[in-house]
Amino acid sequence: MTFFSVNEKCNGCLACVQNCPASALNYTDRENSRRIYHNMSLCARCGNCWRICPQGAIEFQQMLRGRWDEVAAMELVRCGVCNEPIYTAGAEKTLTKKIGRSVAALCPRHKNTAPIGTWKRVAAGRSVPAGDGK
Repeated sequence: MTFFSVNEKCNGCLACVQNCPASALNYTDRENSRRIYHNMSLCARCGNCWRICPQGAIEFQQMLRGRWDEVAAMELVRCGVCNEPIYTAGAEKTLTKKIGRSVAALCPRHKNTAPIGTWKRVAAGRSVPAGDGK
């Protein structure tokens, strides 16, 4: 998603380009077309372009609101005991590849605290009394 855009009111006057303190705006004139460009990595997010535009053509409001945009979504792997999210499936795959074996999906609380007897009961399918971690 782009945070900076220009609406149909833009007449190509270049006030925004000429007044950008970060040089984040540029333009090209080719044949019968003027193109205006914005470089987000240079942008100081000062809003000067938005304030200076005589046509009200700069759509800068999204950047000024500071909202969060989702950039990735991953499947979670959860603790086999308490269902607490512990890492992503991608991280699990990377770790498994690096160490050459699969890892138990256990949160820090359950990884080293439960005795072997509790794990044997869980593996056998028998219930484990609440608080049985000693």
